[in-house]
Amino acid sequence: MKFGVNILNFGPDASPETLSGWARMAEDLGFHIAMMSDHVTVTPDVAEQYPAPFYDPLTALGWLAGTTSRIELGTTVTIVPYRHPLQTARVVANLDRLSGGRFVFGVSVGWARQEFEALGVPFERRGVITDEYLAAIREHWSKDVFSFEGEFASFKDVATAPRPERVRVWVGAQLAPAGLRRTVRSGDAWHPINMPVAVFRDKGLPALRAVAEELERPMPALAPRIKMRITSSRLPEQDRRPGEGTLAQVRGDLEVLADLGVEYVVFDSYLGAPDHWEPAEEHWRRFETLAGQLIDTERETLR
Repeated sequence: MKFGVNILNFGPDASPETLSGWARMAEDLGFHIAMMSDHVTVTPDVAEQYPAPFYDPLTALGWLAGTTSRIELGTTVTIVPYRHPLQTARVVANLDRLSGGRFVFGVSVGWARQEFEALGVPFERRGVITDEYLAAIREHWSKDVFSFEGEFASFKDVATAPRPERVRVWVGAQLAPAGLRRTVRSGDAWHPINMPVAVFRDKGLPALRAVAEELERPMPALAPRIKMRITSSRLPEQDRRPGEGTLAQVRGDLEVLADLGVEYVVFDSYLGAPDHWEPAEEHWRRFETLAGQLIDTERETLR
């Protein structure tokens, strides 16, 4: 099982220096992947959870590809309907080439209604737009020249070079049937966020497996993102999410996920409360504790 870090590319201390520091910390500690979240414009509904400034993940990850050498880089997650599929396909292919095949394209449909309104994208159609755009993006990566005819995007005889080396697509979805079908049709991995371990094990995996069997497609890999909040006292089981609690509780979460065949776990140290913002150095110290006391990043195992 590989381990990852969610870089905070937003908030009061977001800057080129802190973004570089996040990537350096993750790579030096031996984490396998560093990822960033995506918003195009910080509307009020976005700002309630993710305060400005907000660095564009595709731009920032392109820069960090040149300052790192080993760690994989990715988005958790790119909001697919926000950008034309030709733009997204080319930028992601470029990122994969510039990073030497280290890029992971995490995707989702989005949730911020006011942001959709600001961008002129119909919020109620975001699911079907995402499905169509992902089909176009996949085709862009598979052909030297291609044409596409869809409801939301159409074009003819588009040259695609440079094509990516090996972009992997992680689909961010919870338990909605449409999201699970999107994962199986378009994804290399399922990337749920903050899903309780019991729900992941007892509902999510059986539902995903059933969809894969129905569509006669391979079962996607498993790559959840979980909170990372280490406490000195044990938290009540009913009040916590995976990754929260004492080191023993978090170890138990990771053991269950490993037994379920999870390939990557991405840790997110941001608790979603702008009023309790912490400097980047505080997050880095917690990741150092996590790597030193709980996980062996070199061997991809628990300590």
